[in-house]
Amino acid sequence: MDIPTQLRGAVEALLFVSDEPVSTARIARVLDDTEAHVKAVLDHITEEFAREERGFQLREVAGGWRLYTHPAYHEQIEQYVLSWDTRRLSQAALEALAVIAYHQPVTRAGVNAVRGVNSEGVISSLVDKGLVRETGRDKNQGNAILYGTTRAFLEKFGLKDLGELPPLEEFAPDPETQRAIRERLNALDGSSFADELADDAEANEEAAGVVPEQVSDEDSEETD
Repeated sequence: MDIPTQLRGAVEALLFVSDEPVSTARIARVLDDTEAHVKAVLDHITEEFAREERGFQLREVAGGWRLYTHPAYHEQIEQYVLSWDTRRLSQAALEALAVIAYHQPVTRAGVNAVRGVNSEGVISSLVDKGLVRETGRDKNQGNAILYGTTRAFLEKFGLKDLGELPPLEEFAPDPETQRAIRERLNALDGSSFADELADDAEANEEAAGVVPEQVSDEDSEETD
């Protein structure tokens, strides 16, 4: 397909000034063109950047398109600029985020059950960072809040959707560890441990009317 230079330039310019993924439909509306035509331009740009090994890539993530720096140069970029959020994620936050991402929607008690430690502080931090959000309530666990990941999570980690999350087995060094991970995740569904944690948390909230003040999990486990 012969891509008009002016159309290609307009698409690149829109992507360059966008601070979030832009959908094919939105680009088509702005440029007064068809979605099929714009999609062909986006695919062409993506393939050209990859073929020429540019320092940046065009990826389809979180329901739209966005320019990213090439992974091959992340080490150099990290030395030059701060991470996307100056409040770097601690190990505790990464653990909680992983549990939520792979087993959403999940309650705070469910995250606690997998991690084996109170995760209230890190979950609050992840919500503040826009990576996690409340998705509803679990009536089977005292109306406890359910958490899930956000569109920002997909965007920051370069994922088109949750189906692109790598298999859990990639993080486990041996079959025994893989089995342990699966068992812990499966235990979230009705396990007595999870139920006890949920009951305790809800009882505290109902008695006090607010969540009791606690030391942040991030502060107690690992600082940012």
